[in-house]
Amino acid sequence: MKSPVVKRSIVIAGHKTSVSLEDAFWDSLKEIAARRHATLSDLVANIDAARNHGNLSSAIRLFVLDHFRSLKGSA
Repeated sequence: MKSPVVKRSIVIAGHKTSVSLEDAFWDSLKEIAARRHATLSDLVANIDAARNHGNLSSAIRLFVLDHFRSLKGSA
């Protein structure tokens, strides 16, 4: 059975790193970046810079969750 988690490479601040996320999180992250007129790399770099602990994959998941929760709360 294929894992729902997909590992992709991304360049953050000139450094290549790998991030493992489910497709739904990758799709959501791309959507958020497009709405902000930002590149995926820039958005992930901002998430990386703002995280206090945990790994980057977890920080991205929490960012996406918080983003959509805040949209739901403002509707």
